[in-house]
Amino acid sequence: MPENQLIKSKSRVLQHGEVFTPLETVKQMLDEPKLKEALYDISTTFLEPSAGEGAFLVEILTRKMRVAKELAESRLDFDDKSLIALSSLYGVELLEDNVETLVMNMIMTFSQGYSETLVEKFDEKANDAKSKHVLESAKTIIRANMLQGNTLTRKDADGNPLYFSEWKLLPVKRGVQKVQRKTYTFDAIINQSEEESSVVETEPVFEEIDLLADVDFEDESSKTDTAKTVRYVPCRLTEVYQELVEDVAE
Repeated sequence: MPENQLIKSKSRVLQHGEVFTPLETVKQMLDEPKLKEALYDISTTFLEPSAGEGAFLVEILTRKMRVAKELAESRLDFDDKSLIALSSLYGVELLEDNVETLVMNMIMTFSQGYSETLVEKFDEKANDAKSKHVLESAKTIIRANMLQGNTLTRKDADGNPLYFSEWKLLPVKRGVQKVQRKTYTFDAIINQSEEESSVVETEPVFEEIDLLADVDFEDESSKTDTAKTVRYVPCRLTEVYQELVEDVAE
């Protein structure tokens, strides 16, 4: 969709209330002092509950990738920091075509930012095996974090609960950063957040949510959904594309 186009059709506006935010407005909102400070922390988590084609999430990712580039002390450090930045971004969008475009836009934004940094800062190209693993892991994270569903009902089009993945960073051991992927229903996250007061209202169009809070709570609803009863194997950030799981005892 053209950058300055605010609607796709009148029927979509009437049926879904779909109106897109101009990029200049997005940038002005993200330039607010509170948000600029939050964006400088690559692990600060953002949720866009009406993501559209990703105007806010793409701009947030672009800014976080710049921070990852600035902070990275080596190529491998940048690999990790860029994926940490990406894994902190979540979106929910009602319409299928928007979600497809959202995922594509996030993948393109990450790939471009990652490749440019390898060339500009580390004099390398994103065409080796390590780069391919990073890009495949990025795609896995994006597809897990960008969901089609209804934020108000917290369910997908079939009435099933929306599931988010938490990418919990584990303590660094012998210089290796690993991540533990866990899945929770949107209901479980919101209910925990309400109890812990970890949902912070920012602007009306999106929220900052502490999905990665160090709070150990169990998602009871996942016990009844065998498709979601999986335990992911801890792995390096650059290896999450493998999606290795362990058997879970019934």
